[in-house]
Amino acid sequence: MTISRRSASFSRTLVATAMGACLLVGCGALPGGSGGSGDTLTVMTFAPEGTKATNMPGMIGMAKAYERWVNSKGGINGRKLRVLTCNEKNTANGAADCARKAISEKAVAVVGSYSQHGRAFMAPLEVEGIPFIGGYGVSSEEFQSTLSYPVNGGQPVLITGAGHQLGRACEKVALVRPDTLVGDTLPVLLNAGLRANQMPDASDIRAAEDSADFTAQAREALTSTGGGGGGGGAKDKDKNTGCVTAVLGERTETFFDAFRRTEPQRKKPQISSVLGSVSQSLVDRTGGKDSPFEGAYVTSWYPVAADPLWQPMKKVIADFAFGDDTVDADDSGTQTTWIAYTVLEQILKGFKKDDDVSARKVARALNQVQAVKTGGLTPDLSWRYQDMRAVTGFPRIVNGRVTFQVVQSGRLVAQPGEQSLDMTPTLERAPRGA
Repeated sequence: MTISRRSASFSRTLVATAMGACLLVGCGALPGGSGGSGDTLTVMTFAPEGTKATNMPGMIGMAKAYERWVNSKGGINGRKLRVLTCNEKNTANGAADCARKAISEKAVAVVGSYSQHGRAFMAPLEVEGIPFIGGYGVSSEEFQSTLSYPVNGGQPVLITGAGHQLGRACEKVALVRPDTLVGDTLPVLLNAGLRANQMPDASDIRAAEDSADFTAQAREALTSTGGGGGGGGAKDKDKNTGCVTAVLGERTETFFDAFRRTEPQRKKPQISSVLGSVSQSLVDRTGGKDSPFEGAYVTSWYPVAADPLWQPMKKVIADFAFGDDTVDADDSGTQTTWIAYTVLEQILKGFKKDDDVSARKVARALNQVQAVKTGGLTPDLSWRYQDMRAVTGFPRIVNGRVTFQVVQSGRLVAQPGEQSLDMTPTLERAPRGA
C-alpha cells in the first residue's frame, strides 16, 4: 500500500510512448485480435492474490462481474467485452508477467489494477502503446507515464490527506510504515499535510513489510506520542495529545493488535490509517462496534460506502458476482476497479460500431476526452495536457480529492465537520521525497 520513490525516467517514457505510436496492439477488427471476428474487445485487470503482504482479490472479482454485466446488456456498442485477469503476486516479475500477458493477448487497455512495481509493468505497456486506466495508485509511474490515466490521487493524496486530518486533531503524530524503498516517501507526504496545519513533522517508525510482530514499533509509537489520547474528533485548541497512524496494508491490523496490547494500563493515543489499510470489512471482522478500530480516523478517496452513489455498483455485485465474497462493495480496490471500468466503457462508447479499436486509439481518445463522469464518485476526469498539475514527481494527478471518515458504532462514516478536500495544492508545495 505504499508508493515507489523511484521515479521513472521521463526520457524513457517519451521514447517508449513514441515507440508505442508505431505499433498497433489491440483487438476488435485487427487481424489476429482477441475473438478473431472483430466483435470482441479484450482488456486486462491484474492484482496480487494469496501473498504474505497486500492482496486485492476484490479488484479481480469486480472486473469479472463487470464483464458479465456489460455482456448481459449486449456488450459495448455491440462488442463483447473480454476481461483477462492476472495474479501480480506482489513481485516485479509478477507485474511484468501480467503486462506481457496483456500484450500477447492484444489487450486494448489494462484497467483497474494494483501493483507497487510500476516500472516492471509500465515499461512494456508503454512500448506496445497500451493505456493503463484507473490503477490503484501505489506506484509513482502511475502518475508519470503518459499512458497512465489515474482515477484517484493514489497514495500521495491519501497520505497527504491523512496529515491534514491529523493536523487538525493532534499535538504529536507517529507514523508506522514499511521499511522499504517504496515506503520512504510516506513521511514526506504525511508531513506536507501536517505542515499545512502548522504541525511539526511526525515520528517516522519503520517496520518490516511482512512482519508478524510489531511490539517494538508499538512501544516506540506510544512513547513518541506521549502515551495519551483524547476525544476522537477534537480540533484546534482541543487537540488530542498524540495520534498514531499506521499504513501497512494488510499488516495494519497486526500492528494495531500489538499496539492495543502494549502497556494496557496507559491511555492510548488516537489511531488512524488510510483507505486500504483499514476498511469496513476489517472493522466488521474485528468486532464491529466493539472493534479496536472504533473511533479511528480514516482518509479515503471516495464517498463512504453507505452513500447512495454506490448503488449501481452494489446492484452489479449482487446480480453478477455470483457469490464471490472477495467482491466487497466497501473495499477500496473493488471501488477503484468499478470506477476504472466506468471510464473504459465511456471511452469505448465513443467509437463507432464498425471502427477498428486498438490500444493506441483508446489512448488517443483518453488524451482528448474533456470530461468523463463517474456518477459523482469522483470529480469529472480528464487527462489532457492542460489538466496536469504541478505536483513534483506526480504530474498526472488529475483528481486530488480526499474524504475524511471515522469509525463510529462499527461503521465508517463521514467525519463530522469535515468536508471533502482537494489535496493537490498541498502536494504542489510539498518537497520532493528523498
